[in-house]
Amino acid sequence: MTHGAGAPPTVTRRDEERSRPAGPRTAHDAWPLAVLAGVFTLAQLALVRPTLGLGWDEIVYTSQVTTHHPAAFFSAPRSRGVSLLVAPVASWSDSTVLLRIYLALLSGLGLYLALRVWRGLFPTRVLVTAGAFFASLWVTLFYGPQAMPNYWVAVGALIAVGAFVRHRQDPSSTGMLWAVAAGAALMAWMRPTDAVWVSIPLLVLGLVWRRPRLPAAVVGGLLAGGVPWVIEAYASFGGLSERLAEASRIQGGLGLHMAVDDQLRSLGGRALCRPCTGEMPHPVITLWWFVLPLLAVLGLVVAVRAGRALRTAVPLACAATAALPYLFTIAYAAPRFLQPAYALLALPVADALWHLVTAPRGRWRPALRGVVAVGLAGHLAVQLTVLVHTVDRSASGRQDWARTAEGLHRLGVSPPCLVTGHESIPIGYYTGCSSGATAGNNENMTAEDVRRTAERLPVAEITRIGSRPNAYARTWPLHRVEDYEIRVAPAPDTPRE
Repeated sequence: MTHGAGAPPTVTRRDEERSRPAGPRTAHDAWPLAVLAGVFTLAQLALVRPTLGLGWDEIVYTSQVTTHHPAAFFSAPRSRGVSLLVAPVASWSDSTVLLRIYLALLSGLGLYLALRVWRGLFPTRVLVTAGAFFASLWVTLFYGPQAMPNYWVAVGALIAVGAFVRHRQDPSSTGMLWAVAAGAALMAWMRPTDAVWVSIPLLVLGLVWRRPRLPAAVVGGLLAGGVPWVIEAYASFGGLSERLAEASRIQGGLGLHMAVDDQLRSLGGRALCRPCTGEMPHPVITLWWFVLPLLAVLGLVVAVRAGRALRTAVPLACAATAALPYLFTIAYAAPRFLQPAYALLALPVADALWHLVTAPRGRWRPALRGVVAVGLAGHLAVQLTVLVHTVDRSASGRQDWARTAEGLHRLGVSPPCLVTGHESIPIGYYTGCSSGATAGNNENMTAEDVRRTAERLPVAEITRIGSRPNAYARTWPLHRVEDYEIRVAPAPDTPRE
């Protein structure tokens, strides 16, 4: 089968040889992928900057394995994969710079390995273009060096789906079965529910084709990555159904929700759009989101005409199921949720772009090449602009937490200590304190627990200016730090009102 962009459907012996999975004779094809991964790594370090402080979710994941800070509350939807991912650095160092560099290097390696699986299914130029498209998205650059799970679900999806298709075309490639299992395990290790959604088309196709080893590899990988999450469900949440119910509650109640507009609002650089209100970003920012599915469909049409539909249809199907829950079952949005879908869509999109610049003959070819070049340049400019804006805004918020922590230290709140109230998890982390909540999604103690802790440790309650504190803190001395009101419990030997 041929797989060059715009190739005619006629099949020749040379075409068949070219479509086989890559072997030693094509080892040099990996160099462009390695260069791409290197550029991706350097771009993260240059644009996101290793000095960017840890964000809220990063703090939760990292604090589970570090010895320098108390562990933050770990809620039902989360999985331990990210904590294990950062453990080689976070377990012995509290350096954010070192952690960022480690994650940037690791994410570059992950992109290289994921794209390498697809060699022999698409030409190298298509793989490089697909990788460049995915890597240049602001959401990919922003989260690549962060301790967050979604990028790694995307990497696992690329590995599992690519290996699945390669084994389907060459059943003797048993190594691809192990790659399928490894990709599925990586996904489930990071986010078990996302892994299941991505894997649905793979399981269905494996059963339809009566190739039991394929669905067995998928299921084996899902179990390898997801069993720890299930065990924790019984150990800490009362059972699997109870954990799923609690996860649904924390996420606002999973059900039929139209979140397409929420995702559009988040494209302007909102890390978390909850509640997702306000105006839509400028159409220039959201245009690529509408062009993406059109190019993916064009890529499928090109593949069908060239007699190679499978290698395009499977990632498209997995991208659709990966995006489905975040577009139609959740009542808020975060752009990182769709990273697995973007990674899988990048392949048919890149194939379509190469078709547009190579297939037409005559006067249309220069015109289409010009349109594609201008479109890609504009797209890159938009992504970089949103990235810079997002990094600056995130850095500012995290610096606010750090300054608030300094203010708490001046008030005598220093480790060991407890911080409760508004944004207690990040502020507590930056202060070096434990964090507590007596209500809400991060509830982990009672008011009586707070009172007892205040009898032996420094305790501070944080509220927005003008907000009402919890009952246990209403008589505590009030201080203003940054944009917060902070009430510090009297020392144990200080008379209380």
